Parts: sequence; structure tokens; C-alpha cells
Amino acid sequence: MAENTTTEVLVGAGVLALAAGFVFYAAQVTELSANSSTYPLEASFRSLEGVSVGTDVRLAGVRVGSVAAVDLNPETYRADTVVAVQQGIEIPDDSAIVISSEGLLGGNFVEIVPGGSPFFFEPGDTITDTQGAVSLVSLLLKFVSGSSE
Repeated sequence: MAENTTTEVLVGAGVLALAAGFVFYAAQVTELSANSSTYPLEASFRSLEGVSVGTDVRLAGVRVGSVAAVDLNPETYRADTVVAVQQGIEIPDDSAIVISSEGLLGGNFVEIVPGGSPFFFEPGDTITDTQGAVSLVSLLLKFVSGSSE
């Protein structure tokens, strides 16, 4: 009987250690640390397919932030989006923001394509040069049908 109790305690301790490891890993991946400060930038997309709150925002392939909020604008029928960019990352004010795909089976992410302006976005500014998500299905249909649109 005492042998079973010891085994159960050891297995229980192992399960708790594994759960703590998962929580620690999740905190690292989602950057739930208090020292990461960000500033907001706004953008409006025609299509935000595959992007939701928490999706990565990348610049030159490097994660520089995440999508903080997504709302449908009832007047324009566009997806108004707020992205949170890490402090210290200066984005030129003629930059574009694009929904990109990681590949055929990968997910989407938000990519900032930097411009060449010597002036930078301030917190709360709006990025006007946007490109929404491209539907893979519609591209395949155009290819199969031979449409040049």
C-alpha cells in the first residue's frame, strides 16, 4: 500500500511539473512579460482573412509586435485593426502593411513593408497603405479558368 502511494505522489509531482513547464513556455511564446512595452498603429483592411487578435506583426521576417484589436467598421465594411509595435522600432511614415501567408499550409501574419521616408509614425497614427489577404482559392480558380483579372 505504501509503495502505491509513493508512486502516485511521484506521478502527481511529475504531472504538476509538466503543467508548470507548459505555463512557462506559453508565457515565453506570448511574451507576457512586464518589460515589453508597445505603441499602437492603426490600419484598415479590405480583407483580414486568417488574422485575429494575437497574430504576429513582422518587419523583415522578425516579429516586432502583434495584432491588438480587430473591429468591423459598419460604414466602410472594412476591418479596422490596431497593431501593437515594440517600443524602439521606428516605422517610416510611408510604409505599407500587408497580410502575408507563411506558405500553402501555413497561417497568415501581418507584414510591415518599410518605406524610405525620414519621418516615422507616432503612436496612434494610421497606416493608409494596406493590402488585405489574398484568397488562395480565388487565385487557383483564376489560374484554372485562365482569367487574366
